[in-house]
Amino acid sequence: MFIAIAHPAVEPQGPDAVAVPGSPAILELPPRALHARLLANAALRRMRGLERRRAARPEDADYWLQAAPVAVRKASALREERSFAPLP
Repeated sequence: MFIAIAHPAVEPQGPDAVAVPGSPAILELPPRALHARLLANAALRRMRGLERRRAARPEDADYWLQAAPVAVRKASALREERSFAPLP
């Protein structure tokens, strides 16, 4: 029995998000978008930490509350590394 190997209609170009053919490629974010994403991650980590604290899970809460400032430090370092042009 002969089985033809079909190629996907879309071939990924550049780095692949999950190393699976057809998955979206990882896009290089502009500095402002990366900065906003880092700050959003920090806010989500803090909210998760407070949620864990309310659920009486102090170990989890401590982890997430200590992880939030790391994202803020990364955002600050990015802002210092690349000068952002003023918004119009």
